[in-house]
Amino acid sequence: MRILVIGSGGREHALIKGLSGHELFVAPGNAGIAQHATCLPCEVDDPSSVVGVARHIEADLVVIGPEIPLVAGVADALREAGFAVFGPNQEAAALEGSKAFAKEVMAAAGVKTAHAQRITDPDQIAEVLDQFGPQFVVKDDGLAGGKGVVVTTDRAVAEEHARAVIAAGNPVLVESFLDGPEVSLFCLVDGETVVPLLPAQDHKRAYDNDEGPNTGGMGAYAPLPWLPEDGVQRIVDEVVKPVAKEMVSRGIPYSGLLYAGLAWGAEGPAVIEFNARFGDPETQAVLALLETPLADVLNATATGTLAQLPALTWRDGAAVTVVLAAENYPASPRTGDVITGDIVDDVIHAGTKRDGEGNYICAGGRVLNVVGVGKDLAQAREDAYRQIEQINLEGSFYRRDIGQRALDGQITV
Repeated sequence: MRILVIGSGGREHALIKGLSGHELFVAPGNAGIAQHATCLPCEVDDPSSVVGVARHIEADLVVIGPEIPLVAGVADALREAGFAVFGPNQEAAALEGSKAFAKEVMAAAGVKTAHAQRITDPDQIAEVLDQFGPQFVVKDDGLAGGKGVVVTTDRAVAEEHARAVIAAGNPVLVESFLDGPEVSLFCLVDGETVVPLLPAQDHKRAYDNDEGPNTGGMGAYAPLPWLPEDGVQRIVDEVVKPVAKEMVSRGIPYSGLLYAGLAWGAEGPAVIEFNARFGDPETQAVLALLETPLADVLNATATGTLAQLPALTWRDGAAVTVVLAAENYPASPRTGDVITGDIVDDVIHAGTKRDGEGNYICAGGRVLNVVGVGKDLAQAREDAYRQIEQINLEGSFYRRDIGQRALDGQITV
């Protein structure tokens, strides 16, 4: 197949690696992706630009990586132009694009989630915060690249974030805090057909021991040794299938990847948020263990034949991905420095470019991802950290505890 992937980050590089064996194009891509696919210029949030690229290469399948083009209606324009598309239409992508819409759908579907209140008037902030706490969860109601939420016991910090979001022109959602360890579950959804992938856990805070600011994600591991044996099936039955059915009943059937971010509390799974696409960096770990050809999986979803796809097969063992971040990430990442190391060509590139001399240079906050695979979580961690220690980028940092709490048996449900 001739496959076009839309996006430019680590998630898209992982997808491209999983799609090897096909004729691959990426718009716009990055320096690492260019080793595996033809990179083409494109405005990813402009439906006409993306359709133009798909027509130019005569794509058999278009895979949309990030959330911004989905919420902008790129999938709709591609389908109208006759292309098979992996990714939901604009209305369905509102499950990520509007947290208030997602809450409404979950309420109708009977899905457990946090109590929430939406604020558009800054004068209401103090009154609403009085109803929550002692842990405050304050979210940007729109897209924020995984960084639009503050979870804090400091009321002043919560109020400051709420005011900043409203000042930027977006509504705010204040939620009750959900306790319990977090689970990321990716599910392929084709109408009411739901096929789960392996569960994973992201590490959002910038520094070890879950300290520092929230980020787009500093690492992940899969699967989850502490999740109950029926955990994935419970999430499918109690969360994803009811939501998929509710979307069908509304006349906006979901097609693509639905990412459920959950907290597993005393009563089981409750939804923190939905994303309308593969998550980053969990994708890097999950796809490292997938044995079923990824192109078959994505194409079946895109063409409405997911129900006919044979059961997915997975490699035994575990995978760990660790993110190398630029100095001052996530506030104001330092860019432009040369990256060196024996394995820079082999790792997943998230924020890189080439300079005039052919060197890889840092071009974003999350720069590279290494993926370690092993017979168990301990071996996968060893493999990942062995690799990342060989990479050099001035001022860069990474978390050294990805998957450590799970390995030490400190996570229970």
